[in-house]
Amino acid sequence: MRWFTVLALAVAIALGTAFSPFASSSPDGLQKVAQQQGFQDRARTARVHEQAPAPGYALPGIEDARLATGLAGFAGTLCVFLLGSGMVTVLRRTRSA
Repeated sequence: MRWFTVLALAVAIALGTAFSPFASSSPDGLQKVAQQQGFQDRARTARVHEQAPAPGYALPGIEDARLATGLAGFAGTLCVFLLGSGMVTVLRRTRSA
């Protein structure tokens, strides 16, 4: 099971890192509706977005946009894996107790 987990994590990180720079830059559903309905100009950026670790899905301070986005994909994939692993560990401990 450990080898499968390591392999799956490696594939997920590789995909997240390699393909995140090629994600669509088109507006998402809410942004598209705001454009169509004409109220996009009234939108404000939330403070949490400005203080996010990777605002705009790119790590700040990195000049190359593709590299910044790829590293954000790497970090995001790793964080999701670590959170999931932590949840599984906690659930296993509570069930065995």
